[in-house]
Amino acid sequence: MAALARRLKQRGHKVVIFGIADTEARVKAAGIDFQLIGAADYPLGTLPKLDRQLGELNGLATFRFTVERVKNTARMILRDGPDAVRNANLDAMLIDEADMGGTVAEHLGLPFVSIAFFPPLIRDDRIPPFCFAWPAGQGPLSRLRNVLGMRLLSRAAAPIYAVVNQQRKAWNLKPLTHATDALSPLAQITQLPQALEFPTAANPENLHYTGPFVDNQQRPPVSFPWHRLDNRPLVYASLGTLQNSSEKIFRTIAEACAGLDVQLVLSLGGGLDPTQLGTLPGDPIVVSYAPQLQLLTRAAAVITHAGLNTVLESLAEGVPLVAVPQGNDQPGVAARIAARGAGIVIPRRKLNVPRLRNATRSVLTDPQYRAAALRLQSAMQQVDGLEMAANIIEDTLNIREFHKAAS
Repeated sequence: MAALARRLKQRGHKVVIFGIADTEARVKAAGIDFQLIGAADYPLGTLPKLDRQLGELNGLATFRFTVERVKNTARMILRDGPDAVRNANLDAMLIDEADMGGTVAEHLGLPFVSIAFFPPLIRDDRIPPFCFAWPAGQGPLSRLRNVLGMRLLSRAAAPIYAVVNQQRKAWNLKPLTHATDALSPLAQITQLPQALEFPTAANPENLHYTGPFVDNQQRPPVSFPWHRLDNRPLVYASLGTLQNSSEKIFRTIAEACAGLDVQLVLSLGGGLDPTQLGTLPGDPIVVSYAPQLQLLTRAAAVITHAGLNTVLESLAEGVPLVAVPQGNDQPGVAARIAARGAGIVIPRRKLNVPRLRNATRSVLTDPQYRAAALRLQSAMQQVDGLEMAANIIEDTLNIREFHKAAS
């Protein structure tokens, strides 16, 4: 979101990001105005604690934890949001689909655009809900499974909508009955490229697929022992910065790659200290954080949790993937990787050293995976995700004159 805010600011718009205390430093470092909300509920240091708890979970437990977290955040946004927005004197809002800020915009009579940083919410029974690992399909059994999945998702998310609808009733707004009801009727923007979406998806007219929201200048510099890289094929492995506290998975990755003629770089994403892992098979390079964008230009394969950011940044370099989704939207992202042939998916419950070693060997040696990743790279190169998103926002909100004036 900070990358998108920077692009809009470069076009002459005044942009403010509303967030809790733990996000303030990063937003301001990106040169974006910041407005604190949730000071009482989320004092400084809360976000790392929540992320550590999330990092210790997987599967259904991850989803339940996330539902509780979104519910609490929604309650805070609905309470603190209206006054904060009034004080900021806004003309329009951009709302993360994972939050419930659209209700605040409706209450204040402000136009808003929904932004999806995960596979977009679509009511289409030919594709599974964003958090399921199923393939898409047009057969009756496949469509029935997707319908049941949507009902299961709605039931699981019911505590969130109970909180939201209670406030909507107080504000005389129509209650939400489906997840998509919370989205903007004007425009929904996802950084998922069209080329990575299921081919069977029938998209609403106001849904726009763009591409990665990447701003290289926004990335803080990260030290890395570049001198340790050799001439072997480089395998980069990361479980992101949230669900990354499993020593077992990192050890499994190291042991699997030790049986291959590759050099492994293992980024722990801050979830563990490298010293906790001790000596690993194959002597991989183990770091707390890695300069991911630079390493991906050298990588032959990526082992990932299937977080959308890492997936898109890997495919932007044409690198095939081995995906081991942990929870939330990651199974849905992994399903799209498999559908497009750009990698191999291993469910966490089936992860073991032989299976991971064979999958990694396959994406390194079978040219079909690299070819699919290169096709996606080519499609993504045709679109500047940030530029396209900024154009859609300006056109939707009729604010392009500010861009012209700034130019």
